[in-house]
Amino acid sequence: MWTRLIAPSPRPFHGTTVVRAAFVLALFGWGVGFYGPPIYLHAVVVRTGWPLALVSGAVTVHFLWGAAVVACLPRLHARWGIPATTLWGAVALALGVAGWAHASQPWQLFGAALLSGGGWVPLGAAGINAMVSPWFTRQRPAALSRAYNGASIGGMVFSPLWGTLIAHMGFGQAAWAVGVCMVSVVGWLVRLALTVTPAALGQSPDGKTDGAPGHRAPRPPDVSWPTLPGHTLWANHRFQTLAAAMALGLFAQIGLLTHLYALLSSGLGTQGAGWAMALATACAIGGRTLSARCLPFTGDPRTVACTSWAVQMLGSLLLLTSPGQGPLLWAGIVLFGAGIGNTTSLPPLVAQTDFAAQDVARVVALIVALSQALYALAPMAFALLLATDRSTSLFFGAAACLQLLALTLLWSGRQAAPALFPPHP
Repeated sequence: MWTRLIAPSPRPFHGTTVVRAAFVLALFGWGVGFYGPPIYLHAVVVRTGWPLALVSGAVTVHFLWGAAVVACLPRLHARWGIPATTLWGAVALALGVAGWAHASQPWQLFGAALLSGGGWVPLGAAGINAMVSPWFTRQRPAALSRAYNGASIGGMVFSPLWGTLIAHMGFGQAAWAVGVCMVSVVGWLVRLALTVTPAALGQSPDGKTDGAPGHRAPRPPDVSWPTLPGHTLWANHRFQTLAAAMALGLFAQIGLLTHLYALLSSGLGTQGAGWAMALATACAIGGRTLSARCLPFTGDPRTVACTSWAVQMLGSLLLLTSPGQGPLLWAGIVLFGAGIGNTTSLPPLVAQTDFAAQDVARVVALIVALSQALYALAPMAFALLLATDRSTSLFFGAAACLQLLALTLLWSGRQAAPALFPPHP
């Protein structure tokens, strides 16, 4: 009797599952940990009557502590592993949001801010990068882009969802409902997607070997800038202008976003403000997509980034002149929102064109760390502007001025760099 031996079919590439899981994790991370604090601020002020500057200080602690945890995240991953760090981050984030909802003393609020600020980091940009990168090399930019789109979708989903849940259930019950759902989904995705490595499955990055049919290795970028020693990097004009522009642009963006929900709710109501925030986030996806399509035609990420900041500045000026509702308000939300994603995604592309390949990782890490440390102070600073000028003209005017300064600095750093994105013929 002959037995037919059938070779088992190869297992589907697991990296695709990781990207899909990372998309959902980013959705929760940004929806609860990034776009949530402006809504928590408004809910806490309404519930407790505490000064706006005090509650804004808690938002500052949330982001500042998150910046500190980002610096330690590689060590946490090395010590506990990505799956455990991600799951416990979700638990800390859920408990932190519940603390925001139930705090009866300011010290409790700041303790909750430490939990939420540290907890969302494993679900944030650095965490997503650590999940996806081992599975991709040549296709890594596209894979990370798909995963990071979950961040924008998170803003679109959670901004109106928080407003609806708080209006119908109260902040406390809404926080527990979202927290339990988040931890359950994160736990399931961690077990499904993050507990295995490419080596454990015998799979190579990108799902193909170098000799696989139809797999063509792209030509490496022709970056000819000289390598910069650490002590000279800080004196480099390209680095100075890029780091300062990103930090100032994010300072203006985070400061405005933190208080935008509360300002819009006075004219649009809480649910209307939530939908307006969702619209701004949806426009971020459109702005990021448009910028990506413009790069092959311009060949210069600095020019594209300057254009994005100019559009965002115009949005801030329209918000300044709008009466609280009407066409000018919605136009301002659309234009401001169009630059939200580009403020974080374009500076790393600038670094790839302005620095030698050996320096890019170091430059990107430094500009991100500097930006996070600075924008953590933005909620408190913009709260002081609102306390000084109740008409909000100083508030939106300061954001527009910072955006103008950011694009001016970025433009001043333009030099003849080798093009990673050759102009379209």
